[in-house]
Amino acid sequence: MTQTSTQYPIGKLSIPDKITPAQVSEAIEVMRVFPQQLKMTLLDVTETKLDTPYREGGWTLRQLIHHISDSHSHCYNRMRWALTEDAPIVKSYDQDLFAAMDDYKTAPIAWSLTHIEMLHHKIVYILQRINGKQWNSVYLHPQTNAEVSIKEMVLTYAWHSMHHFMHIKNAL
Repeated sequence: MTQTSTQYPIGKLSIPDKITPAQVSEAIEVMRVFPQQLKMTLLDVTETKLDTPYREGGWTLRQLIHHISDSHSHCYNRMRWALTEDAPIVKSYDQDLFAAMDDYKTAPIAWSLTHIEMLHHKIVYILQRINGKQWNSVYLHPQTNAEVSIKEMVLTYAWHSMHHFMHIKNAL
């Protein structure tokens, strides 16, 4: 595998200019099934394997799982802010500094797997109840200065789920 294919096993994120209802439905389905797929994939993984980088120069599988948990927690909060405020500026964070913290290196993955499962239940529950106008609610990302709609957000986090799922699958 090339470095690009190990770093981006499903390709880089690409959000279409016009997002269709079918694309949104597919993304919600990815968000719905992802936690169980992740949990089943990691069922018999050893501690040694969890502490092995998923690619050269990359995080360990353990760090990756904790990253998914934290990142998707941001997704949940950003979605709620976008649905309840007028184009809020959301908080960004340095994912590499998070990954360097001790909990990412030593904490049991079960905690993050449970967190991911509960977050995704809540995210999907809300997404399945959004009305037409709410899909265009936005938040402002301070690092990119981009307006991100709920439609774009769900496609982004569905991609993020599968992106890291493939990192884990490829590493195993």
